Amino acid sequence: MDFDLSDEQRMLKDSVDRLVEDLYGDFERRQGYRAAPEGWSRAIWAQLAGLGLLGLPFAEADGGLGGGPIELMTVMEAFGRGLVVEPYLATVVFGGAVLRQDARAERRTALVERIAEGDLTLAVAATEPRSRYDLADVASTAKRHGDRWVVQGEKHLVLHGDSAGLLVVPARTSGRARDRHGITLFAVDPAAPGLLRRGYATQDGLRAADLLMRGVELCDADVLGPVGGGWDILEDAADAATAAVCSEAVGAMEALQKLTVDYLKTRKQFGVAIGSFQAIQHRAAEMMIAVEQARSMALYATMMMRHDEDRAERRNAIAAAKLQINRSARFVGQEAVQLHGGVGMTMEYRAGHYFKRLSMIELQFGDSNHHLSRLVASQDAPPAPAVVAASETLSTRASRAYIDAR
Repeated sequence: MDFDLSDEQRMLKDSVDRLVEDLYGDFERRQGYRAAPEGWSRAIWAQLAGLGLLGLPFAEADGGLGGGPIELMTVMEAFGRGLVVEPYLATVVFGGAVLRQDARAERRTALVERIAEGDLTLAVAATEPRSRYDLADVASTAKRHGDRWVVQGEKHLVLHGDSAGLLVVPARTSGRARDRHGITLFAVDPAAPGLLRRGYATQDGLRAADLLMRGVELCDADVLGPVGGGWDILEDAADAATAAVCSEAVGAMEALQKLTVDYLKTRKQFGVAIGSFQAIQHRAAEMMIAVEQARSMALYATMMMRHDEDRAERRNAIAAAKLQINRSARFVGQEAVQLHGGVGMTMEYRAGHYFKRLSMIELQFGDSNHHLSRLVASQDAPPAPAVVAASETLSTRASRAYIDAR
């Protein structure tokens, strides 16, 4: 299998890397973006639109650029390195994956064009107070009254839900709690009567919102996909978003590992750089091993997103990748803070913010127990120690190369 980027993909990577470095290279700028009323910069959002990044994964027929998972992986890695706060994951990746499966071509094209131009942001309200990571556990209801749907319920932890121009809301139109059939997706105007939203900052510097819906009236034109068939759409979109945050985590871990090594080369103790101590070198090498393990599995998840023939196989791959990402993210984050000492936890220094974002990614779209349970529940899933075996050879080579370079 060829893992090399094409010329076009390399050009995309170079342009996104330069953009993130220009906009986020100075860490104080990120603090300024977070201080904006929406928690992110509309000016940067316009620049992303100008580069075509907001229309990247959408089909050309819908007004997008026709990019795929590899292109999204490239962008998300760069955003991870820069700790980008704009709602790209919520709008383009998660919300976009739902929108791409909408059968109404005219409406889909109109919304994609607005997203690509930077005029519209999306948020998917997939979680409820008691649902945890089970996307089928939907207690919110949508009942038919004449020619209208009336939605009642609550949604929690809606990523960038406080500033989104359009909300994707799953509600149960039939069946019982946790039934996969009977979930319908609705496109809801956040200004609709009966909808209340409370926004707040999350630990990693992003924004989220809780939604309270009391008699929100919608029409048939607001239904995304088939009535009662929203679970498959939502699950596919969650897989795409999980693969994307895996790539984002790799970018963040890579930057944090590099930041830590640079610190070890300059921080002196007993008159010498602490990076000269063999025990410290071993810990830095172990960080690199964890990063390369995560990179291997993130690439595996990305490649599997290109194949829709076998959903079960793809979901196993996503679960295995997220499991390794979670383990690596926790290890790299904790080691970085330990090796930095007190400065690693200060608000003024970048390392602690990487640690916070990695800690949130560990919980986003499923923690380790959730994805391990998914693998165990699958009859065809390999034993837990084997799901990361494919990355071991590459990781061992990487650690040897690192130690040899020292």
